[in-house]
Amino acid sequence: MIPERLRPLVNATAEPAEIFRAAGHRLYLVGGAVRDAILGRAEPDLDFTTDARPDEIEALVRGWADVVWTQGKRFGTIGAKKGDQVYEITTHRAEAYSPDSRKPDVVFADAVEADLSRRDFTVNAMALELPAAELVDPFGGVADLAAHRLRTPLRPEESFSDDPLRMLRAARFIAGYGLVPDDDVVEAVRSMHARIEIVSAERIRDELDKLIVVDQPGAGLWFLVHTGLAAEFLPELPALALEQDPIHHHKDVLAHTIAVVERASQDRILRLAALFHDVGKPKTRSIGPEGVSFHHHEVVGARMTRDRMRALHYANDDIEQVTRLVELHLRFHGYQSDVWSDSAVRRYARDAGDLIDRLNELTRCDCTTRNQRRAAELAHRMDQLESRLVELAAEEELKAIRPDLNGVQVMEQLGLRPGPEVGQALAFLLELRLDEGPLGEDEARRRLAQWWERQAAQA
Repeated sequence: MIPERLRPLVNATAEPAEIFRAAGHRLYLVGGAVRDAILGRAEPDLDFTTDARPDEIEALVRGWADVVWTQGKRFGTIGAKKGDQVYEITTHRAEAYSPDSRKPDVVFADAVEADLSRRDFTVNAMALELPAAELVDPFGGVADLAAHRLRTPLRPEESFSDDPLRMLRAARFIAGYGLVPDDDVVEAVRSMHARIEIVSAERIRDELDKLIVVDQPGAGLWFLVHTGLAAEFLPELPALALEQDPIHHHKDVLAHTIAVVERASQDRILRLAALFHDVGKPKTRSIGPEGVSFHHHEVVGARMTRDRMRALHYANDDIEQVTRLVELHLRFHGYQSDVWSDSAVRRYARDAGDLIDRLNELTRCDCTTRNQRRAAELAHRMDQLESRLVELAAEEELKAIRPDLNGVQVMEQLGLRPGPEVGQALAFLLELRLDEGPLGEDEARRRLAQWWERQAAQA
């Protein structure tokens, strides 16, 4: 009798299961799909392992799949797509990483248990034999899920030596599945964290992204800091654990940062901005008569964010968006008045551009004060700003605030060729636009002529 929660998996894999069975091979569903099915979660990726060798796998799926790819064939993996579903089928492996290599030494195995022993954690070291839907769980993964325990199938030192990225992946499972790492897992990461240096920046970046978007990533981030792993690839994070100011009781910036990350919605760019938003504080921290201050930490932090994201090989668009959010995250607090003028709203919208919704949310999340009156005041001011944005957006297009005249029109009116004077004229018109709203072409031309006369008089 197939358990009801496993039935969707059995149905989704019926065709490949029958193909391999008819050819005399065993096929197993492994990894996240099995784990999440046991937990009642959905997992779209279907990964398989089999006793068939790569050439046999390719031959079996070519007559069935719509598309087949073989880029991972030397590691034993054949990819296939049938309809909208993607399948990855890998020969049982018993691989290990050499001490200084980023790539595994692949050794194929005949038994699924050997393959499962090389998996990262026991909760991922389960297989569902197809089509019978018999669970293979040699390392107690089901029991560990029930006990909320994170263990490795082999000794953690051996597992993390095989693939050091597993140390970072542990943080994701701690946060995403509410698992508590065994003491020997924690101690292994503490003693081996330097080994992650052999892992490519791209793999570290991708795993960090997966951690940052789980519902509550805080426990995973604390694990990275407490084990010393964060210092290897994101040293800005543990650096936020600033010493408490005994006089003014300044709160821990690291605890604040993790709280802001967890308050933010599960948008990758927003969560990264929350993670980096205060990284400039350690370099700008000073203590004066009025307490702790971090002058211009947003500017310093933006530069640090750019450097770290480049080191982790983030895409340029990601870097620009996150860096801009870090740079602007205090902009809201620069407006002290309770009344938002049209000019202030336009400038705020112009500077934020397409990031305005994320910036507003980051600003709200950045308020972690326990002072209810202060929190209510900040929330009220943000409500006012967002209300003013909606009002002005109904009157004009805030996302593309430009001067009322373009460069060609300016050059024609003033008889100029391309050069710095055209830029100065456009900057003047943009300031007018921000201060007064849309002027219309005729009024803009009149004001430009007046400005040009003043420039000539001052020359």
